[in-house]
Amino acid sequence: MTRPKVYVTRAIPEEGIELLEKHCDVEVNREDRPLTREELLKNVRGRDGVVSLLTDRIDSEVYETARGIRGFANYAVGFDNIDVGEATRRKIPVSNTPGVLTDATAEMAWALLFSVSRRVVESDRLIRSGNWKGWGPLQFIGGDVAGKTLGIVGAGRIGTAMALKSKGFAMKVIYSDEFTNATIEEELGARRVPLSELLGESDFISIHVPLMAETRHLFNADIFTKMKRTAYLINTSRGPVVNEAELVEALKNRVIAGAGLDVYEFEPEIAAGLADLDNVVITPHTASATVSSRTNMALKAAENLLAMLKGERPPDCLNPEIYD
Repeated sequence: MTRPKVYVTRAIPEEGIELLEKHCDVEVNREDRPLTREELLKNVRGRDGVVSLLTDRIDSEVYETARGIRGFANYAVGFDNIDVGEATRRKIPVSNTPGVLTDATAEMAWALLFSVSRRVVESDRLIRSGNWKGWGPLQFIGGDVAGKTLGIVGAGRIGTAMALKSKGFAMKVIYSDEFTNATIEEELGARRVPLSELLGESDFISIHVPLMAETRHLFNADIFTKMKRTAYLINTSRGPVVNEAELVEALKNRVIAGAGLDVYEFEPEIAAGLADLDNVVITPHTASATVSSRTNMALKAAENLLAMLKGERPPDCLNPEIYD
């Protein structure tokens, strides 16, 4: 019996590759870079299944090139890189990797929150420079965390985890979401409020919304003026949710106190001037970069793709209606 041909667009943890290799002939892009558009189109041709990454734009051109493909498994929880509607029209299943990176991403949001508010990177830089002259009472005074108000924008899995981890700091939690979140309301006494109210009350705002037409540039110059001047913005969701150029101006002019970012509007590029600012902490899209999270993402992607190759509905299907 002929084994299915699978292509993995970039190296992922070997546990996922090994699982696929038990059942398929697997080819992996082993270069530590995203594929060019031309390489992507060339390498999906003739495949039965593809494990894609968020850096791969999977659209009608790819589907047309990969005629006869039985599915795409995205190695990410977000899927704004995939045209799910077009896949559905063509009856091609697509999947993502939800759940396994929830805590890791929430932990990174907290790491950014503490790093920017307590000026960790800025003070680390001074020590390393050899220019520190010793302790001083006015050095690197930052923002308090305990007892402050945490605003969660998007109270899904990761937003919920972020909120719950505030318990040890006795923070007041408010959130803005389309739906009521009973978990954080019951456990934290959190209140669901309109975004306008959240902006004015929060000392820290952590973004956890998916990238959609409605959320693109949700945070912009106008929104920043509605935040407290002492507030900090944390983003571990998707870069284009924030207008990055306008954020740079807000940080330069101290419209808000600071920001912690793990995602960027035009990755891997960042807005001009962002890297020059002391009141922002920037990390290279590593919120899910823990051993267990990345390994489980690889296994989940492999399990989803294997189900597709068998003609079964994958566990994390993004377009289950094709099976109706």
